Amino acid sequence: MMRSLYSGVSGLNIHQTRMDVIGNNISNVNTVGYKAQKVSFSDLFYQTTQIASGASTDGTKGGSNAKQVGLGASVSQISINITDRGGSQSTGNALDMMINGDSFFVIQKDGANYYTKAGNFTTDGNGNLVTGSGNYVMGYTAARNEEGDYYLQQDELRPISIYGTYDTTDPAQTTEVNMAGNINPQDEDFAAGKAGYKSCNLFLFDSLGNKYGVQINATPVADNPNQYTLTPAKVMIGTEATEDVTAQFNGADSVTIEFDPTTGHIVSDPASFELTFTDAGGAALDSFQLPINVDFSTMTSFGAKTSMAANPGALGTHEGEGKAVGKMISLGVSDNGSIVASYSNGDTVTIGQLVTAKFSNAAGLEKLGDNLFGETLNSGDLTLQTIDAAGESISGGVVEMSNVDLAGEFVDMIVTQRGFQANSRVITVSDSMIEELLSLKR
Repeated sequence: MMRSLYSGVSGLNIHQTRMDVIGNNISNVNTVGYKAQKVSFSDLFYQTTQIASGASTDGTKGGSNAKQVGLGASVSQISINITDRGGSQSTGNALDMMINGDSFFVIQKDGANYYTKAGNFTTDGNGNLVTGSGNYVMGYTAARNEEGDYYLQQDELRPISIYGTYDTTDPAQTTEVNMAGNINPQDEDFAAGKAGYKSCNLFLFDSLGNKYGVQINATPVADNPNQYTLTPAKVMIGTEATEDVTAQFNGADSVTIEFDPTTGHIVSDPASFELTFTDAGGAALDSFQLPINVDFSTMTSFGAKTSMAANPGALGTHEGEGKAVGKMISLGVSDNGSIVASYSNGDTVTIGQLVTAKFSNAAGLEKLGDNLFGETLNSGDLTLQTIDAAGESISGGVVEMSNVDLAGEFVDMIVTQRGFQANSRVITVSDSMIEELLSLKR
């Protein structure tokens, strides 16, 4: 009689455990990166009242099965549904990320590495990429070489930094300028009483990122209508004109170019000149470490509208066009986990790359709360690698939601409630039978 009581008690306990797990799943239905759990039962050991016997050798008696009375049930395992991916939710936040695969983000907490599927990241006061609880997100970070260019340090994992270190990129001096356009010798501005010249503005940068403007005047040579004098007439620093700095072509106040009167193409050799800047004392400006090559070889002298324009950079390229100091204006995450910053001067820099973790038996990981998993003896081999090396990808501006099947949890809740109710009936009925037994002495 007592065995059924203890069987009923064991049934109540395991169904209560199952209900606890169901309640935890439902409470985390909207937790980013949460992985649902499931309880499995197994029967307990048995009391054998008669062992099994085989048939007699003479065939006079058959065999009989063992007689056993079970002593209840137990929880065999509480498993994690680690492989099913939760739904994706778009957030519009560039620092939110989702792994399209089985890998985990690597998180550092109190100096130790942990793992998570929750990619709802933010930044701390030092510009580091962190979880909502302030734990560091780990990966490869960028450093600068001797030339000032960024490169990824792949020798070890470090906390990924977003702001502070990478707020700006270095400026670069302009070294090449392509002058394009057309000079029409019949342009009425060349006539007497007019300006007598046509001009355009040339903009460039020194090595400190300061923007300079130079007005280039093209004036016809009086005794040769196919020749023009080019004069750097005015210098501006930023938006202000200055008389303290002057510009020269090939160390002279002006140079001359010539066009073929038959073809209208330039015949000057050379057709490129070195533009330099000097201060009021005639010394070269230190912020221009190299002379600027200004190329006029594509200029024409057709019977069309006079128009001159300066296109920074060598012909057909952007090489040597120079740039101002770059200020970070946006961030993005590529599918290979690279964090790419865009800057106001046109630079794009990979300032970090996420490194993910993959386990041979991810279901063996231990839940530690705060959306973190920890390694166990049964989680198998750990591989740390970039997401593309794992054959997976990362989506930016998206997070992975929980993989809790709410409908399934409600069904399990009903079944668990009925199981608990049935086991409580076993206890009450067993108690009634004991009461009947005790009443026999009356």
